[in-house]
Amino acid sequence: MKKFFMASLLGSAIALSTSVMAADTGLKALEDAARKEGVVNSVGMPDAWANWKGTWADLASKYGLKHSDTDMSSAQEVAKFDAEKENASADIGDVGAAFGPIAVAKGVTQPYKPTTWDQVPDWAKDQEGHWALAYTGTIAFIINKQLVKEGERPKTWHDLEKGKYKVAIGDVGTAAQAANGVLAAAIAYKGDEKNIEPGLQLFTKLAQQKRLSLANPTIQTLEKGEVEVGVVWDFNGLSYREQIDPERFEVLIPSDGSVISGYTTIINKYARNPNAAKLTREYIFSDAGQTNLAIGHARPIRAQNLKLPADVQAKLLPNEQYGAAQPIEDAAAWEATSKALPQKWQEQVIIEME
Repeated sequence: MKKFFMASLLGSAIALSTSVMAADTGLKALEDAARKEGVVNSVGMPDAWANWKGTWADLASKYGLKHSDTDMSSAQEVAKFDAEKENASADIGDVGAAFGPIAVAKGVTQPYKPTTWDQVPDWAKDQEGHWALAYTGTIAFIINKQLVKEGERPKTWHDLEKGKYKVAIGDVGTAAQAANGVLAAAIAYKGDEKNIEPGLQLFTKLAQQKRLSLANPTIQTLEKGEVEVGVVWDFNGLSYREQIDPERFEVLIPSDGSVISGYTTIINKYARNPNAAKLTREYIFSDAGQTNLAIGHARPIRAQNLKLPADVQAKLLPNEQYGAAQPIEDAAAWEATSKALPQKWQEQVIIEME
């Protein structure tokens, strides 16, 4: 029995070391192939967004990859992959979570699972490796402390009902941030992806009180003082705060509920530089790549497995603020609801402002 046990242990150790060697060998082969390609062309991954600039600089210095980006929306990225096919000008793109499955359904992606795959939560990845969220966005409030007094600043969605300030959410018909803001409010009032009515009811009340601002909560409107309380992704709020004036704004996750979504890379099925694209995804999910995203205020998907430097951790909100935030659990239901949302918003909310 002891002999069998020892042999079994030895076999396991050999198997483990062989799998590690295989992973290392595979990674080395990928690096070599990517170096030969020498280029990675992206869409929707501009320097200023989520500190992609840091990742492109690292890929250039470590692997000699030259880079170019064309900024565009998630829908435009998927359409571009589909339209160009074998004449592909893009190798990789970064799209909102809802567009990962859409791209797969259109047949324009190819899979690649990075070596840190097991540390990505199941809800945040495609089981075949076609997409995986590299960083999350959680709906937050950004509050202008010069315009909203300390005792009146909201900590919850329910607080919004009692305030005197105006609330800016943006265009629910075109912006994923705004649509997810309505869903986050619905969650706080016991709604969900199928039932967004509680969120619509809150914004209808604000419209009736003449407290719904039509300003889009952007860095420009915030800087001009046109937004008192804005509904934004956490990474946008944190970035705006740092760029304008860290003392002027407070960013927080509403403690009665919020929604977590995020962004995923998609590798073009027709990529001219497929190995460079796969190596890019590999690097994005490495400790260094995840830290780069955090430097850009984007919460890394592997946040629970990372030990970020103190100065980088300070660019994010504390982990405990995310206790009441939940990921989208029924993506199909949310896709249907979000398509119907613009008309409902117009009929129930905007009409109250006229």
